[in-house]
Amino acid sequence: MTGVEQPPTVTPRDTNRRLSLYQLLDSEVLADPYPLYHRLRNEEPVHWDPFLHAWVVTRYEDVMTVLHDYSAERTPTPQQLAALGMEAFAPIAEVMVRQMLYLDPPKHSRVRMLAAKEFTGRRVELQRDHIVDIVNGLLDAAQDRKAMDLVADLALPLPAIVSSEMLGLPTEDWPQLTRWTRSFAELLGNFQHNPVRAATVRKTVDDMTAYFRHALRARTAPPDGLLHALMAAMSGEVDGESFTEEEVIANTIITMVGGLETTTNLIANGMLALLQHDDQWQLLLSEPALVPSAIEEFLRFESPIQHTARLAPEDGELGGKRIRKGQAVIAVMAAANRDPDRFRDPDRLDIRRADNRHLAFGWAGHHCFGAPLARLEAQIAFSALVERMGRMRLAPGPLTWRQNAGAFRGLESLRVVF
Repeated sequence: MTGVEQPPTVTPRDTNRRLSLYQLLDSEVLADPYPLYHRLRNEEPVHWDPFLHAWVVTRYEDVMTVLHDYSAERTPTPQQLAALGMEAFAPIAEVMVRQMLYLDPPKHSRVRMLAAKEFTGRRVELQRDHIVDIVNGLLDAAQDRKAMDLVADLALPLPAIVSSEMLGLPTEDWPQLTRWTRSFAELLGNFQHNPVRAATVRKTVDDMTAYFRHALRARTAPPDGLLHALMAAMSGEVDGESFTEEEVIANTIITMVGGLETTTNLIANGMLALLQHDDQWQLLLSEPALVPSAIEEFLRFESPIQHTARLAPEDGELGGKRIRKGQAVIAVMAAANRDPDRFRDPDRLDIRRADNRHLAFGWAGHHCFGAPLARLEAQIAFSALVERMGRMRLAPGPLTWRQNAGAFRGLESLRVVF
């Protein structure tokens, strides 16, 4: 193909200046990755990253193309990992290759159809009053202290409790489920092969697998929970489809991880953005009806999931670059969500923004089916914060972002006083 560039030869020199997502391992870059995304988008929007051995795509239209057309089946098989000398990850891969996040149609459609039924807008809306009660209970516990850690006291327990109940799991198990979820999430999108981390995540996967296997076999889940629906699918009772126990466990894990991580980060990142932009915080306090619009702007401005990977399904061209079949392509949704060709004044937080078709929940067939629940939880949380704690401000001290190379963008804590 004329005019199409080949990936450059890798050289070790001048590594600090390279346009590489590997820089997200630097805590300063992780704290504010948007200058890096800006450079990538402006200088080389389809960029071969020699350190990650992957293409990095940062423009809105190109990211949409990758999410729509490229293959999600990117998890190496246990056999492939063994050939690379990474046998420690093989048991983790055994679970991940069954998860809908890493499947293409028709396998993806088969699993997603079942899980998504439990997260429709109509079914989620039925949870509104109960979620309001959960949020008020969490804020009651913090209000008398005149201070709180917004992550530990609200953003973390809220989706954990709600997701546990929707799955049909004991509510009191949410702290353990949260610990497992956070450990598993640190593996996703991480660029480093860390044998110590591999052992920790392997134990997490083993423990979660045993927990959900026991829940399935005990058959104690309520009839209106996702776990009960998945159990029925194991018996071939859903549209004639039959699911294995391993498939059910793998997809319960990824549903739990997605439900907790996205919502926790949405609430905490959004509140931080407001407190760092006092004009927008004051606007929301004076016009609480802007909460739904504000949630969409938080998703665009500080995307809870910053990037995801795909594989090129065939040889082709994207942004003037030749991409070979099977090459990895990293779609940076957080960069696309600040593309000036798509959003006016994209680096400005604007809770009144009307044209806000962001990609924070993905796009096309893998668009997050839990988005209605995440939006509802966030809307209820911010409405309560506006009503009850309007004089809130950041407590003194540094902010620490979780170290997972930026796939999930979230704070370790967010201390506020009011």
